[in-house]
Amino acid sequence: MDDTRDHALRLRARLYALIRAFFAERAVLEVDTPILGQGASTDVNLESFDTGFTGPASGGARQRFLRTSPEFWHKRLLAEGIGDCYELGKVFRNGEFGRRHNPEFTLLEWYRVGWDHHRLMDEVEALVRTCFAFGGRALGASERLSYRDLFRRYLDLDPMRASDDELHQLTASFWVDANRLDRDACLDVLLTHRIEPNLPENGLTFVYDYPASMAVLSRIRKDEHGFRVGERFELYVGTVELANGFHELTDPGEQLARFEQDNRMRAARGLPAMPIDTRFLQALEDGLPECAGVALGVDRLLMAILGTDDIRDVLAFPFPEA
Repeated sequence: MDDTRDHALRLRARLYALIRAFFAERAVLEVDTPILGQGASTDVNLESFDTGFTGPASGGARQRFLRTSPEFWHKRLLAEGIGDCYELGKVFRNGEFGRRHNPEFTLLEWYRVGWDHHRLMDEVEALVRTCFAFGGRALGASERLSYRDLFRRYLDLDPMRASDDELHQLTASFWVDANRLDRDACLDVLLTHRIEPNLPENGLTFVYDYPASMAVLSRIRKDEHGFRVGERFELYVGTVELANGFHELTDPGEQLARFEQDNRMRAARGLPAMPIDTRFLQALEDGLPECAGVALGVDRLLMAILGTDDIRDVLAFPFPEA
């Protein structure tokens, strides 16, 4: 084993202990939830691994999916009254492979009862700074920008007011088949290709209040300008996205409508519809408390601490070698 890989594996072990100590000090309970489930993510941008169960019929559904996140199980526990909780474990996303992606990766996900996404950003920053200091690296300043202000600063573009034609024209300058992209896809391309490379190299950048169409599992409200925004945030360390957080949606009817809309979008793109997690919806019916949650990529955190842009440098065995 080379020294770089050996160092990364030993740092990972110490970092896990640090994360657990961080949450123990704050009385946040560690939980352990299923990796295989009967429901799957309906997100158009995610592809689940699926497998089959061959045991007795009493075991439930034959088709099972490897989790893309432990979110639904955490919210079921929250609805049962578990309180603040977190999980540090493996998740799986089919088709995602590259310098920053491995189909199997480690995710830290946690939920805070009674918090909103702004308060959760404070804790995310505290954890990330603690981890960097432990790893011997200092971080620069942090900044929090709304999604709208981010685009206005870096592209002189108002993402809420720009026409579809304007977005297509901007995207077409460097993206083949831009006219085939919908509005949100154009904005995603502009963000990843035109904005992210220009973020402060050693700083923390929080982006919050995304367009309502990108709300995913978050609440929606009108901002001070009257635009409908999803109460969510993403954290960048330098130019790399590290965490995705939400002021969580608690309305079961609205959540079902979003899942169904996801599946309609999947059908329009020629993708299979995903089975909706009815137990999760039942948990919302039973009463999910007001809460905020966030998922943080631990492999990417290690990459940032070690100053590498290749996820293989922080894994015991990358996907081709697994």
